[in-house]
Amino acid sequence: MNWPARQQQLDQGLLAVRELWHPQPFRELQPAWCKRWPALDRHLLSLSEDESSWFNDNSEAALGLLSDFLPSLADIACMARLPQRASQPLARRRSFWDWEIPGRKREQIEAFAAVARGGAYPVLDWCGGKGHLGRLLALDWQVPVHSLDVDAGLCAAGAVLARRAVVDQQFIHADALRVEGWPQFGQQVVALHACGELHRHLVRQGVARGVAALDLAPCCYHRGVETNYQPLSGPLELTLTRDDTRLAVTETVTANGRETRLRDQALAWKLGFDAYRRQSGDGDYRNFKSVPDRWLRASFAEFMQAMTCRENLPPASARVCVEFEAAGWQRRHAVMRYSIVRHAFRRAIEVWLALDLAVYLGNAGYAVDLGSFCPRQLTPRNLLLSAHLS
Repeated sequence: MNWPARQQQLDQGLLAVRELWHPQPFRELQPAWCKRWPALDRHLLSLSEDESSWFNDNSEAALGLLSDFLPSLADIACMARLPQRASQPLARRRSFWDWEIPGRKREQIEAFAAVARGGAYPVLDWCGGKGHLGRLLALDWQVPVHSLDVDAGLCAAGAVLARRAVVDQQFIHADALRVEGWPQFGQQVVALHACGELHRHLVRQGVARGVAALDLAPCCYHRGVETNYQPLSGPLELTLTRDDTRLAVTETVTANGRETRLRDQALAWKLGFDAYRRQSGDGDYRNFKSVPDRWLRASFAEFMQAMTCRENLPPASARVCVEFEAAGWQRRHAVMRYSIVRHAFRRAIEVWLALDLAVYLGNAGYAVDLGSFCPRQLTPRNLLLSAHLS
């Protein structure tokens, strides 16, 4: 695969439609693109709750919907689609290797290990927590493993599990962003869901220190980004803000009905407060601090009392609370439907970020493979970047 060419094509494609995915409907009463594509605007606002939920939870389907109105988006859908990586059976997995691992996490670890290709290299499990992935690889690949994590408690618990499994696994208690001497020349480094700057630092240090191979499933790309994302592979035309990079990881597949209802209520109440604040102030959106969960478990009137007190706004009467709770639910209807447009580009932006890492490694002399290691139903963060010195 020509990763630099794919990167340039996706960079240009996303830049051309930035006005669609960059606006945040929570902050804007009506995104500017609504006037340019009124038919799309009308169609989105006509969607039922079930249709809205479906498209918000399925980026590829949402991008297909948008392509009916903007046919050129089909090219972005193509560039954002990556293949499923080939897997192989785990030969030496033992029944007791998965002590203390929740079921979904265990499946993710097994899927990652089945796709990553082990060699004769010692392994470094980067930001490995209790070392579950490293323990499985020590069993399956029969190589010595070091697991590095900043949490001393997790390292101690992992060492106990390693002794019980009788594997060659040592633990390094250290901050991955400040540790000296790791990774090391000739190692194979693995990292399952290392967040933000933790995976970018690993890639930079891995290249600088000559690791033999690297298998990385990135996560939380916005962590460590102050204002704008700084590409590792060199200048690109598209600039992503921190909020843009956060968009790449907003998809979830595990929320149950109760969690969904609470999420919808929280959104409506925050929008109701925002409407009240706009009426009481200058009319523009202003950031406010995160809302404590206990405020969202009270009544809307109590929620408003707490919010107006914290944000130094005039208190709202009972009648005003009724009015703005209704306004919040009404705005939620529009926000959820306008969010479909933004969410349609989640995967494309994530692939853009992953391609930045892939091209950087390719430029450093590594042979690179990029694709998914498991179905999105197991985890939406299912991209696996593998690099081996060629």
